[in-house]
Amino acid sequence: MARLTRKYVAALAAVSVVTAIATLMLKYPDSGNAPAPQLNTLGASAEQGEYLARAGNCSSCHTTQDNKPYAGGVEFKTPFGTLYSTNISSDKETGIGAWSFADFYRSMKHGIRPDGSHLYPAFPYTAFAKLSDTDIGSLYLYLQTLAPVNSPAPLNELNFPFNWRPLLSLWKGLFHNPEAYVADNSKSEEWNRGAYLVEGPGHCGACHTPRNLMGAEQAGLALTGGVYLDKTKLGHYRSWSAVNLTPADTGLSSWSADDISGYLKTGLTNRSVVHGPMNEVILNSTSHLTESDTRAIATYLQGIPANSQPTGPAPDAERLAEGEVVYTVHCGSCHLPDGLGDPILGLPLAGNAIVNAPDPSSLINVILYGPHLPPAPFIADRSRMKMMGKRLSDADVAAVSTYLRNSFGNRASAVTPQQVNIQR
Repeated sequence: MARLTRKYVAALAAVSVVTAIATLMLKYPDSGNAPAPQLNTLGASAEQGEYLARAGNCSSCHTTQDNKPYAGGVEFKTPFGTLYSTNISSDKETGIGAWSFADFYRSMKHGIRPDGSHLYPAFPYTAFAKLSDTDIGSLYLYLQTLAPVNSPAPLNELNFPFNWRPLLSLWKGLFHNPEAYVADNSKSEEWNRGAYLVEGPGHCGACHTPRNLMGAEQAGLALTGGVYLDKTKLGHYRSWSAVNLTPADTGLSSWSADDISGYLKTGLTNRSVVHGPMNEVILNSTSHLTESDTRAIATYLQGIPANSQPTGPAPDAERLAEGEVVYTVHCGSCHLPDGLGDPILGLPLAGNAIVNAPDPSSLINVILYGPHLPPAPFIADRSRMKMMGKRLSDADVAAVSTYLRNSFGNRASAVTPQQVNIQR
């Protein structure tokens, strides 16, 4: 009798799960028949679309180093396997030249291809859905002006069951909101413009927001810092930690609006120098925005509530003492004993967002490999830091990282030699 009861409970649970999944999947049917407005009613323009493509950094994700603009094939390493970006040139065979506006609209709003199959959210339709219909129309018009490049996308290499696209309808039912951005009337026009750029075309949360086990952004920790895989200075893939963009002590509390706007335009401020994965964001995207738009982004980031992720346990005194010795010998002459840096020699480490990031990956990468600066004509003499990976052991790098994260007013978790070894 007990065995029959257990079987009944198990069957009932299975039916409940299947019913829940089916209910969620119905929210995003595979037919992809999402309605689209008439393009000729939107007042869209290819010129505005070109600007939006810059704001969205489309070229970085859809152009490989062989310089075939927008032809796709860029590799993305994820916890679920490897994805490759698609061809969005106007080629009719391998690109989107044969797509109607309705096809393009459904891909941007609902992550659905013309054949009704689901797009993986590595293409950030979760953010692009916030664009206005006019802006989506402008992007479509611009992309249709691009020279066609015949270049089929490589096949994705995803682990089971993530290679089964129908599951994405369940994912969307749980995590995707296809509604456009709605202005907050309690905020200024400039703040709302910044919110639109950050949450929509800029899709900043894709890197700067932590994700759950299913790869969705954690809304309660939006813009508090994320972790993703990208190339280091030596070309191999390692974890990088995107910094906290909120005005928290672990984020941008010490940055002025001028600091934020100037960094987005030039990659240089008194507090930071662009390097690593942010190079493409600055060079291909934000440096091309108008000053009014970079100021709007700064206004938004300074106007959202300060928020941060919980930190790990504090280090012991012995670990801090070991780190102080390494810092004094290898770092203090440029960054100074007080961690405030020097306009000519080294950047400030006090209140530094990379140092205080929830995950220490980017800090470890900088110490091991030195900052990966943009190519000429970009110049930042004071950040020509040497690669320290060959000079320092894993224990040394862990000790000095821990010291940096718990000195000069900084408060962050300790770093272990194992974390350093993973980054090598």
